Amino acid sequence: MSSGEAHGMREASGMREDAGGDGPRPEGGPTHQADLGRRAEARRRELGLTRADVALRSGAAPEYIRYVEERSATPGIGFLLRLAYALDTTVAELTGATADLPAGTGEAAHAPELVTLDAEECRELLSTHGVGRVTVTLDDEPAVFPVNYTVDGDLVAFRTAADAAPAAAAGCRTAFEVDHIDDALSQGWSVLLVGTAQRVTDPRRVRGLEERAHTAPWAGGDRGLWIAVTPARITGRRILTHHGRPAGAPPPHAP
Repeated sequence: MSSGEAHGMREASGMREDAGGDGPRPEGGPTHQADLGRRAEARRRELGLTRADVALRSGAAPEYIRYVEERSATPGIGFLLRLAYALDTTVAELTGATADLPAGTGEAAHAPELVTLDAEECRELLSTHGVGRVTVTLDDEPAVFPVNYTVDGDLVAFRTAADAAPAAAAGCRTAFEVDHIDDALSQGWSVLLVGTAQRVTDPRRVRGLEERAHTAPWAGGDRGLWIAVTPARITGRRILTHHGRPAGAPPPHAP
């Protein structure tokens, strides 16, 4: 055990810990989660793992995994390598070394397979929310803008300002695209929805979208105009590697 792990275990001993790994926060007020902890927790949740799962894979105690996620931990390179392996990623991804790089800078995997997703799979991926890209026409020229979005039934909706460029989608046929790239495993998926966009003016529908939204727009500002896209067509594709295992699926055998 490294000195960082030992220090973390001493501090972790003052925490309430349930065996499942996602229990109450530590005693003594709010935690001070560092970038490493946020990235590790986000990746773990993306894979659908508990802290106990990650602890087993990395050879650490669940209390220490909790400490790394919730505190300003400084683990040694040995543990970071084990943690990266447990989370099917790289140390560079966990420590933010690739944060300013565009997605897709990794090399292609050996013998990847591109498969078509059915409509149900596409809707399931859309429902994870996040950031999507909407197409608009400005001054007779095509443009694409990233927006935070929300799913309401079959509709995809996003907030913008009335005078912002994404608002130009209203009343037009548009395309809305969402994707996920995993550079560490050279895997990913994309979903494309094509349909007509309309402004949402019914106060009850606006209130419902506000309640469903998992976050305010990242761009900030006054973005109270909701625009909903009614899908006429939805398609998707996924890149499979590692003998057909999709991005985000845990390996069949882990240490």
